[in-house]
Amino acid sequence: MLYDLSELFSRLLILLPPLLAALVLHEWAHAWAADRLGDPTARRQGRLSLNPLVHLDPLGTLVLVVTQRFGWARPVPVDVRNLRNPRRDLFWIASAGPAANLVQALALGLVIRLVGPEGIGPGLAYLGGRLPDDVTGLLLAMVALGFVINLVLAWFNLLPVPPLDGSRLVMRFLTPEATRLYAAAAPWLMGGLLFVFFFVPGLLGLILQGPVGWTAYLFSGIRLW
Repeated sequence: MLYDLSELFSRLLILLPPLLAALVLHEWAHAWAADRLGDPTARRQGRLSLNPLVHLDPLGTLVLVVTQRFGWARPVPVDVRNLRNPRRDLFWIASAGPAANLVQALALGLVIRLVGPEGIGPGLAYLGGRLPDDVTGLLLAMVALGFVINLVLAWFNLLPVPPLDGSRLVMRFLTPEATRLYAAAAPWLMGGLLFVFFFVPGLLGLILQGPVGWTAYLFSGIRLW
């Protein structure tokens, strides 16, 4: 039991910093884009901040700690009445979150390229379940994990399923009637996504495998699979 708790603590120590960075910068980017486009709601609520505490959702954080693979942050509030062109501006606000994750992934990919395939080996080994045995290995594990987390978070959020960011991108190009039908179907689409996530995770992995793997190779030169 003591060994299990020690391993759990070690894995949380490696997981939390890159995951928090990915989630916080994702939400901060939404808030920044909304503020730049005329809606100060998020800024007035203190969301235009890199403080993790203002972005974390208590339940989402608890689920993350328990599962170590699934969780969520508080959505950034947007008041469309403050936007000059709601249809266009919502598209850019939604794009900002995944874009922030891709920028983080690109930066970490450059670190991986500088370290080289052999140097990043211990970090990639952690992705296979092996705990690092020194500080260097721990840092490399954080780099590798942060790289993959940001890519997965970016592409997952680009899925065209409400309320994910991808649904806002799709609605930019729909007619008003199609947008209404799409919004009405939101609970069913999200329910289907949750069903796949919990009961058919391999299908979701198959959907994300292509874009995540391609982007990973483009940014770092490393083939994840």
